[in-house]
Amino acid sequence: MRGLLRRGLPVAPGGTVAVLLELRGVVARSIDPSDEVSRTAALNGVLRGLLARFPNARYASPARALFGLPPAAQGVNLTSRRQLAAELAGHEVHHFRKRVEPRLVEIVADELLADAERFARPVFVAPRLAVSAEREVIVRDPFAWEVAEHEEHLSRMWAAIYAARAALLTVERLISLEADSSETGRAAVTAAWRWATARAQALTYTSGFATDQSPDDLVALAGWAPSLAVDQVDRLVAATQGGRATREQFVADLHAETELSTAWSTGFQTSPPTAPNDAEGLIA
Repeated sequence: MRGLLRRGLPVAPGGTVAVLLELRGVVARSIDPSDEVSRTAALNGVLRGLLARFPNARYASPARALFGLPPAAQGVNLTSRRQLAAELAGHEVHHFRKRVEPRLVEIVADELLADAERFARPVFVAPRLAVSAEREVIVRDPFAWEVAEHEEHLSRMWAAIYAARAALLTVERLISLEADSSETGRAAVTAAWRWATARAQALTYTSGFATDQSPDDLVALAGWAPSLAVDQVDRLVAATQGGRATREQFVADLHAETELSTAWSTGFQTSPPTAPNDAEGLIA
C-alpha cells in the first residue's frame, strides 16, 4: 500500500502493486485475468469505487486527495497530495502524516480485503461479449435452437439485473444529493419496477434452465433493496407480467397498494447502519 500511496492513482502497469493485482475482486472484474494491463485497469476501478464510498464522511475527500483523486490534480507528488489532504481534513501536516495518514491507508487496505472477501465464494458472472461483424445465423437444428433460447433468457436476465442496479444507484445518488422529494420518489418507483422485473426474469431463467443459483442470489447482484414481506415481493413481481410490463402498466397495477408502496419508499428513508470506521474521532 505504501508503494501505491507514493505513486498515487491511477496505477500504471508494471508498478509496485503486484500483490494487489492478485486480489479476487480485481481478478474477477478484469476483462482478461491473464493480462496485467487488464487487471491494472480493474484495480484502478476498484480503488476509485472504494474511495468514492469511503466509510468516514469527514475524511472521504482528504483520502481521495491523498491517493491522487480529485480534489487533487493528477500527477502531483505525495508531498503535495499530503498537504492538500491535511488542509481538507483540518490538520497540521505533521500531525496528519503521523496520526491520520496511516489510518486512512489502513482503512483503504481493509476495504480492499473486504471487497476481495465478497468474491471468495463462486459468483454468477455475466457472460463476456465479443465483437462480431457477421450475422449470427442459427442452423435448423433442435440443439442450436435450445442454445439460442438459453442465451436469449440469459441476456434478458442480465439486462434486467443491470437495469435494476442502475435504478437503485440512481435513488441512492438522489438521496445523497438531497434532491427534490418528488424526483427521488419517481426514481424509487422506477427502482421498484426494475427490481421486480429482474426478479421475474431470474425466476423465468432458474425455472427453465439448470443453474446452482437461486432467484434470490441473482437479484441480490443488483445491490441492496428495501426489505419486503414475501407476499409483497410476490405482488411486485406479479405486477411486471412476467417481466414484460412497462413502467406505466406496473404503476397502474399497483395503484391501490398503499402499504406496499410505503414499505418500499420507507426503506430508502431509513439511515443505513453506521460503519465502524465512521465513528467520530476514530481516526484523529
